[in-house]
Amino acid sequence: MITGTRQPDSPGRLSRRLSRRQRLTSRLQFERTYAQQRRFVGRFMVLWCYTGEDAALRLGVVASRRIGPAVIRNRAKRRLREAFRLNRHGFQGHMDVVLVARPAAIKAEWGDLVQELNRLAAQAGLKTDRR
Repeated sequence: MITGTRQPDSPGRLSRRLSRRQRLTSRLQFERTYAQQRRFVGRFMVLWCYTGEDAALRLGVVASRRIGPAVIRNRAKRRLREAFRLNRHGFQGHMDVVLVARPAAIKAEWGDLVQELNRLAAQAGLKTDRR
């Protein structure tokens, strides 16, 4: 019998979402990440990272109004979030990561987007290999 309640973190069930613990949720967390000024620039995104005592492998995604209307910004954020989620298993270390979408991220081929994320993550020290 299927009920209306969902338990995404229950054992044996693979959650497809990033849990609240895996996301940056407050303005302070984003500002702290920007303040450390560790950024890695690519064609489709800018990866900012924060390393500190309270850092974990958490993600925040930003798309400015310069990219376009809300529908386009949300699409860009969804693509970056999904690329991170699918490749998260290859990342290590305790860093808070903010991905800032650039206009080219909207029309980028999926493989190119993932490849750039992995390249920037390797530069930031999140990945040991560049695959």
